[in-house]
Amino acid sequence: MGLSDRIGRIKPSPTLAVSAKAKAMKAQGIDVVSFGAGEPDFDTPQHIKEAAIQAIADGFTKYTPASGIDELKEAVCEKFRRDNDLTFDKSQVVISCGGKHAFYNLAQVLLNPGDEVIIPAPYWVSYPDMVRLAGGTPVILETEEKNGFKLTPQQLDEALTEKTRIIVLNSPSNPTGTAYTSDELQTLSEVILRYPNAHVISDEIYEKIVYDGFTFSSIANCGKEIFDRTIIIHGVSKTYAMTGWRIGYTAGNTDIVKAVSMLQSQSTSNPTSIAQKAAVAALNGPQDAVSEMVKAFRERRDFTVPRLNQMENVTCITPQGAFYAFPNLRAYIGSGYKDYRINNGYDLAAYLLDEVKVAAVPGDAFGAEGYLRLSFATSMDEIKRGLDRIEEGLGKLKG
Repeated sequence: MGLSDRIGRIKPSPTLAVSAKAKAMKAQGIDVVSFGAGEPDFDTPQHIKEAAIQAIADGFTKYTPASGIDELKEAVCEKFRRDNDLTFDKSQVVISCGGKHAFYNLAQVLLNPGDEVIIPAPYWVSYPDMVRLAGGTPVILETEEKNGFKLTPQQLDEALTEKTRIIVLNSPSNPTGTAYTSDELQTLSEVILRYPNAHVISDEIYEKIVYDGFTFSSIANCGKEIFDRTIIIHGVSKTYAMTGWRIGYTAGNTDIVKAVSMLQSQSTSNPTSIAQKAAVAALNGPQDAVSEMVKAFRERRDFTVPRLNQMENVTCITPQGAFYAFPNLRAYIGSGYKDYRINNGYDLAAYLLDEVKVAAVPGDAFGAEGYLRLSFATSMDEIKRGLDRIEEGLGKLKG
């Protein structure tokens, strides 16, 4: 049996592939330091787990509405009111099986063949493939390290056309940790509003993981016109160490949300009932655990980035949010060691895994050749060991 043309348009997720390979090596007893996983290394807070246990005890184990329970939608609306000064009705919210599912749904309901989607690079690995699956055309805009990997208004204006249907913004960003200020978002919104067919998908899943007093802002805060054209995707995975619970949410235009709900009713149906109750507790409950996690991430960032910048021929910007470092190792492209030849970031990542037993995701997968994404959502001991190994591995490479 032949496979569809559709599935041939996409590739396996490289982040999941790296994590799976590292876990398999560890299962064989190999001492691997993994910087691959895009998930907090903390446990889900206890009060959230207890809410799930109580849901089971109460028999809350049946189907829910396909778009999620009202209690969770109301908690999402309250979160936006409390944290972002944004007002949504529960009819403007749909609960999904994670943030990735939220983006996939939106691509399916918004895109027709030939529609263009502007995606700044470096980008989260799944954006372009989900656009292609929906028949859309990814338009990749390369940003520069010297500008903090931020999309400029001029770049955006030059890329927008009548075919542009979506502009994707991810702030704070995976993989760079870049975060836009309210003034920067205001300027971008003014450009977008000149194109009446263009909508924004604002991926805000790392909203709470910011450093150095940075104040998070959503482009939806930049006035009613852009609010009406913005669809926010979010979730509990990163903020509350709930990656495996698979709860994300979408908030925006009522008609778009209604279409997503209809699509979901014919695909996944409802997200897990028990996980929805846990997400209610996460959003409505105490937030102390979030602050503690962010404090730990900041300490790790403040060790990781200077340590990378001390290495020969390596530069790394300081991320304003998320839990990734994105070092530039382009100087090592074209080098080699023994039978290894480093022609791109994939080669470099494979070399480091084989030679010094460090797992990292190549920046090429994020649209930035010659970079690596290192997740510092792991212990300080692992970070120190891993960075020492990376320096050792790089030191063996010769041009």
